[in-house]
Amino acid sequence: MTDVAPSITRGEIERLGLLPAGDLFQLSPLTGGVSSDIFKVESASRTFVVKRALAQLRVKDDWRAPVSRSRHEADWLETVARILPGAAPTVLARDDEAGLFAMEYFDPALCPVWKGRLRDGEIDLRLAAEVGRRLVTIHARTAGDPQVSERFATGAIFHAIRLEPYFEAAARRHPEVANDLFDLSAATLRTNLALVHGDVSPKNILAGAEGPIFLDAECAWYGDPAFDLAFCLNHLLLKCLWNRPCAPRLLEAFESLAAVYLDGVRWEPREEIERRTARLLAGLLLARVDGKSPVEYLDASGRDFVRSVSLRLIGDPAASPGEVARVWGSRLGL
Repeated sequence: MTDVAPSITRGEIERLGLLPAGDLFQLSPLTGGVSSDIFKVESASRTFVVKRALAQLRVKDDWRAPVSRSRHEADWLETVARILPGAAPTVLARDDEAGLFAMEYFDPALCPVWKGRLRDGEIDLRLAAEVGRRLVTIHARTAGDPQVSERFATGAIFHAIRLEPYFEAAARRHPEVANDLFDLSAATLRTNLALVHGDVSPKNILAGAEGPIFLDAECAWYGDPAFDLAFCLNHLLLKCLWNRPCAPRLLEAFESLAAVYLDGVRWEPREEIERRTARLLAGLLLARVDGKSPVEYLDASGRDFVRSVSLRLIGDPAASPGEVARVWGSRLGL
């Protein structure tokens, strides 16, 4: 057995009840996130993942968020397991008092992270479309559900971990659009329509054999489903700068995901969620270069490009995500 990391003790893992008494295990950190401690637990009898949210996130700026989000993440995973089996890891055990839960482990050789595939130029339009289909299914099945709304009344957490560090932090660095971004933050927070994941990024989606698997739902909130759609589409735009030869194909993936998602919207008029998504996209583009969690793969010229496009879109809002993509592609010369 290796030494257990100080943040999660052997006793806490044993109390989850997943290992036989006295079973030796190895604990290995899983990388890729800034907001939680995540470890793979391996023993002779089984392998699983344990996760605990951090009070202070591992970023340059001061960014704090309530650790109770671990409980809400486990709630999201359990809710989605009932709605769409296979779309998220199975929760194996949870200790809400300790802020810890255990979930199913996926072998990366069989379920690679979507971000890595995009980096390597593997732009699968069917996978992008299925992300859209699964996402809209989760939103549609929870829209207008009072029990889900009550269970995920986590607006304060969502503000602390998403709206403040993204839109409001960017607003403080860009006074010329500060009012627009603070208005966007406030409008998003008061839109409560369906169960939102809050971090639908390619780094949190596995390309499983049976379809995409959503990870890392600690931002879970009953709020604006447009945020999830915009958050994922935003990453496909940014990846055009990370992998320029694949930019045309990435824009096709954007179109595939958006089209399938929007075709499944039944809880509100399509044009309304399109308008909010476009506005959120503009804010998120700027937030991922000048908020508290900038993407790590853009150089100075890439960041300047994003600022130029996003500031234009904030000042002159697009009516749909498709219009945002057309502006983006035009600026790329496509």
